Amino acid sequence: MQLHIAEVQSRSSRLIDLLTELWEQSVRLTHGFLTEEQISCIKQYVPKAIEGVERLFIASDVADVPLALMGIQGNRLEMLFLRPHVRGQGLGRKMLRLAVEQGVTELTVNEQNPQACGFYEHLGFETYKRTELDEQGQPFALLYMRLADRKSLFGDEA
Repeated sequence: MQLHIAEVQSRSSRLIDLLTELWEQSVRLTHGFLTEEQISCIKQYVPKAIEGVERLFIASDVADVPLALMGIQGNRLEMLFLRPHVRGQGLGRKMLRLAVEQGVTELTVNEQNPQACGFYEHLGFETYKRTELDEQGQPFALLYMRLADRKSLFGDEA
């Protein structure tokens, strides 16, 4: 699969709509702990989150269809979502590696999303804090993680 990963400079309403759809597809696959009502409620805030994140990166295919989105705020990974059909093909790792190259050393992940937790742990992040509630006060435990082992992402280059 040919990919193009780039930082987005212009965030048109059409792009925000495409990325919100990508977010929803990803969440429906990976966030089984959320109800339909909760997904609909959270979805209302996703466009603002995408618009407001400091740095936004998109991986696209040759047809310029967004396959993954990643948001970075300072040294934190704020969002990383992939379309379901590209999961397990190394794109998440490429995006996370790019994030670390851009200075990311921390992230937050839902504890109820064990695939994501395992992904980040496998690639060198370790939990340093846990909360029972998410940032909106909902009963979804969060794990706060820091990059502890660059070798998992960069091999001998670390």
